Amino acid sequence: MAVFNSWNGARAVYYRRMHGYPADWGTAVNVQAMVYGNMGDNSGTGVCFTRDAATGENVFNGEYLINAQGEDVVAGVRTPQQITSKGAVRWGELAQVEEEVRQKDYPSLEEIMPEIYKELYSYQEKLESHYRDMQDMEFTIQEGKLWILQTRNGKRTGASMVKIAIDLLKEGVINEKEALLRIEPNKLDELLHPVFDPTRLDDEDIVAQGLPASPGAATGQIVFFADEADKFKNTILTRMETSPEDLEGMNLAKGILTARGGMTSHAAVVARGMGKCCVSGAGALKIDYKNRVMKVDDREFHEGDWISINGSTGNIIEGKVPTMEPELSGEFAEIMKLAGKYARMEVRTNADTPKDARAARNFGADGIGLARTEHMFFQVDRIKAMREMILADTVKGRKFALKELLPMQRSDFEAIFEAMQGLPVTIRLLDPPLHEFVPHQLATQKELAEDLHISLGAVKSKVADLQEFNPMLGHRGCRLGNTYPEITEMQTTAIIEAALNLKERGIAAKPEIMIPLVGTYNEYVEQEKIIKSTAERVFKKRNDRIDYLIGTMIEVPRAAIVAHKIAERAEFFSFGTNDLTQMTYGYSRDDAGKFLKVYLEKGILTEDPFEVLDREGVGELIKMATAGGRSTKPDLKVGICGEHGGEPNSVEFCHVSGMNYVSCSPFRVPIARVAAAQAALKND
Repeated sequence: MAVFNSWNGARAVYYRRMHGYPADWGTAVNVQAMVYGNMGDNSGTGVCFTRDAATGENVFNGEYLINAQGEDVVAGVRTPQQITSKGAVRWGELAQVEEEVRQKDYPSLEEIMPEIYKELYSYQEKLESHYRDMQDMEFTIQEGKLWILQTRNGKRTGASMVKIAIDLLKEGVINEKEALLRIEPNKLDELLHPVFDPTRLDDEDIVAQGLPASPGAATGQIVFFADEADKFKNTILTRMETSPEDLEGMNLAKGILTARGGMTSHAAVVARGMGKCCVSGAGALKIDYKNRVMKVDDREFHEGDWISINGSTGNIIEGKVPTMEPELSGEFAEIMKLAGKYARMEVRTNADTPKDARAARNFGADGIGLARTEHMFFQVDRIKAMREMILADTVKGRKFALKELLPMQRSDFEAIFEAMQGLPVTIRLLDPPLHEFVPHQLATQKELAEDLHISLGAVKSKVADLQEFNPMLGHRGCRLGNTYPEITEMQTTAIIEAALNLKERGIAAKPEIMIPLVGTYNEYVEQEKIIKSTAERVFKKRNDRIDYLIGTMIEVPRAAIVAHKIAERAEFFSFGTNDLTQMTYGYSRDDAGKFLKVYLEKGILTEDPFEVLDREGVGELIKMATAGGRSTKPDLKVGICGEHGGEPNSVEFCHVSGMNYVSCSPFRVPIARVAAAQAALKND
């Protein structure tokens, strides 16, 4: 009963959530005879591994205790000893114990029970050979007789996982397909981001926990405002939540910490795109902007205090914790080569800067599936022109401001096209509502009024006019482009001119212009007319042409239903599953964190739909839209660019649904590549 009841213990529940195991699996009980390791100095117990679980090195290793039971080894009440003499010597060096003292007080099993060690060594060889994988074994020695209690495939780090798979492949134990299937795609994250030095972590320093929104590790001094992210050399931007206005500060900070928001909140999505560590939705944090203080229970942290955040676990740690840069080994490159060999879908990246584009290309991305143009407007030298455009009351005034933005956008596109060197680049036209670009703090509003030589009242009035009750369903996306066609004209001009400029330099550019938030056929047609007429005007002016595509982002449920109609004109579909999930469920992705945890605990939901694609509902809309689009246009290119594009389970669904590509943040490209290859091996 103790074993059965343990299935619902707090640790078991957390472990299941961490690994995505369903609660209804249940657990089994193994009933067996008992042997005792605490029957004197000729008895003992231990745990051993056929290979190093941390590095993957092919060395037998483990720990044991004389005159002890199994729980004593893991309980930490006694210092375990090393099984091999080689391991014991190394332990002595690390613990700064002289060899003579080490041999006397901490001898290895190999040294004090050579025959038992020899027998144990033969069993580990036999078991690894049988299971064809690294084994984690438990054993007991009862009065001089060795008993093997259990063996299982050993848990391992990301680095160890990759090395063991490639080593077993080279040893002829497994084939290429098996090596790929041995990789847990999500564990590759460990290889791509800075990590904390494991020898310097202390659980007592953990002050709170949030969602592991973007992997990696960061340590820095707390700042509460994005425009002060460079106040100290290393900063952790600590906010209730972030907005697009915070983009520059997010880029400057070492890490991002928010009290609100889920795995697809603004902070999480942007941080993953930047490859920056982020912990979001840490509800225990109480942030007082006025007094620049963060409270957690009875503890206070002020601006300038040092904290560390672990984006892989969600832990928030008091003080400094040293970080280490990861090393990408040769085995990692070999796994990527195998993934490229067996995958059927392409893997693109969501990238808004040349830096992100180059990082993704180095990881093997096949192009850009989503370049968010709005992120380019938040740099200091551009936001003023953007705000001037928004505040203009006439078309002439808007065009004047957009004329200033045009060369900036063009240079951005040139740099991204150049970074991708002939690979396709899907550029989404302006998507968020305009209120996200205007200042909401009085000091910034005053500054803007002075810069534009208008009254503070005029600025305040415009900001108030732009405010919407439900902005995510309001005046944004193609609705913005159809209301203010001059915005679409400027962006199209910048894209086409950038591609032509690269052509003159002998560099191929393959722009794919994506119209966001389309829900009706006529919305698409109206934007398409503006894009095509603008492109033709540029071609005529430059006396040259380039090929380009026009398509749409399917993120409104109605668009999925009428996809057969939209495909009469659209040349590609890209599913924006963040918004599609939001609209299909009716869950706000920025606020759902308040109840999703309870839903998961109660079993109302088995998975967070913003993390793992909902195949039953959202997935059916995707399949319907894909089938509908291809019934009209059989060769329609279909992809996905929502956050699900880098989640392995969702990548498999995309493969089964017949998509041409998935797109994800740069640091998830290797994960998606392995997941795409595994999907092909499992389903084809």
